[in-house]
Amino acid sequence: MRRSILVGATAALALAAALVPAQAAQQQAQESEYVVLYKDGADARTAHQAIQAAGGTLVAENAAIGLATVTTTNADFRQAVQAGGVIEGVAHNRSIGSAPTRVVPSGAVRRAIERRAVERAGDGAPAATGHGGPSRRGEPLSHLQWDLKQMHATPEGSYKYEQGDRGVLVGVLDTGVDGSHPDIAPNFDRALSRNFTTDIPVDAEGAEVDGPCEEEPDRSCEDAADVDDNDHGTHVASSIAAPINRLGISGVAPKVRLVNLRAGQDSGYFFLQPTVDALTYAGDHGIDVVNMSYYVDPWLFNCTDNPADSPADRAEQRTIITAVQRSLAYAHDRGVTLVSAAGNEAGDYTKTLLDASSPDFASEPGEVPRQRTIPPSCLSLPGEDPRVLAVSATGISGRKAYYSDYGNGYVAIAAPGGDVYDTPGGTRDVSLATLAAYPQALAEERNQLNPDGTPNVPHILRDCRGGTCAYYIYAQGTSMASPRAAGVAALIVSKYGKRDRRHGGKTLSPAVVERVLKATATRA
Repeated sequence: MRRSILVGATAALALAAALVPAQAAQQQAQESEYVVLYKDGADARTAHQAIQAAGGTLVAENAAIGLATVTTTNADFRQAVQAGGVIEGVAHNRSIGSAPTRVVPSGAVRRAIERRAVERAGDGAPAATGHGGPSRRGEPLSHLQWDLKQMHATPEGSYKYEQGDRGVLVGVLDTGVDGSHPDIAPNFDRALSRNFTTDIPVDAEGAEVDGPCEEEPDRSCEDAADVDDNDHGTHVASSIAAPINRLGISGVAPKVRLVNLRAGQDSGYFFLQPTVDALTYAGDHGIDVVNMSYYVDPWLFNCTDNPADSPADRAEQRTIITAVQRSLAYAHDRGVTLVSAAGNEAGDYTKTLLDASSPDFASEPGEVPRQRTIPPSCLSLPGEDPRVLAVSATGISGRKAYYSDYGNGYVAIAAPGGDVYDTPGGTRDVSLATLAAYPQALAEERNQLNPDGTPNVPHILRDCRGGTCAYYIYAQGTSMASPRAAGVAALIVSKYGKRDRRHGGKTLSPAVVERVLKATATRA
């Protein structure tokens, strides 16, 4: 795993022991992890000294944004590190522990699974409505891609004019990408791909989060940059750029390159430091478009002055807002078009809402979500940053999907994301979700395959050619709509982009991409 800058501070705790008063030392608790945001323009050396003086050990640092991950056993670290005046804010990541012998999902993990369950609504058998048979000119499963037909991403449509340029790079900020999937591998840029996450075995309650770290070859908690142990990122990636190769499906932009910028945990959580690191990496390495089908945990909405939050929680949310917006500005200013899912809560972001899901991760033992009233001034990030194109989801009829968030001034554009209830009688039809790639390793691990390799569940499909087989799964959500819009953005860069003198390939101002994207969209 590579971060923007990795800084070791092995002697920090020893130094801190001499600096922290004896009374504070008696209050030290179990080791915890924080993200620390420096004040804009602050000297990094001075910030390091403040961290050390407060009893912290620097684990990782993003110098471009001024954000560091820190471990400490000082229970008063938050207050102590801000005393010197160089630190903008502190957010508590988690308490550090080890995997228990008996793993039981905690309430926080169960809630994380539940709030993402809408994207698993593709489970079940497709109805016998049908979408026509395989086309002689299309991919073997393209007749099931009603979403691409709706977008005219077909051999008779956009593929005749623009399939994407190999010099255009799309970064997938997600749970990882299965770079070995046969319908991803031809367009997967392994050299540029990075994993910015470290697996978390358990949470503060001692319950499983990502599960045990890999056993081979060195029990590393940092997965390779071509692995997806969740399946979400692989679905997203193939929706953007599955190639035209006479196997399975095709993507919106079947000739652009995919770069895995992993910011999500195996469990589906997306934390602050990996998000910031992935975005600054995109800005520094010539990535043209990034897709972000998530929000930054643990707060669905970040509020600076919500009466329902404690002063510490408000300070933490201010830190998240500032750090995420700095990193989005960094990427945007370097030519990265930012595309994000609008969310699956069926809420109007211009109105006052209720949030009962946050915080969704236990950074301290006993911490649980609580109900909060959310005014429009609160921000769900990255989607509500003004530089980001938030994408809502539609179904096969063109109507807004039942789960999709919306809001005039929030949503930039809509795209097909699937709606299994978008039928005349409201009956459930799994084929009205979207079909995209699925890692074979997960199908095997989840016992979804027969001994001969055929799927034993109807919502997973297999296609084979010349001895090569690939797997696909139905899913729905704004997470599926967003990559389809990102694919169109990549086509716009391919068509109108100029030569990137710094990185090679092509580049185009995000403002121009947004203008063309909106001008060429079909008005609802």
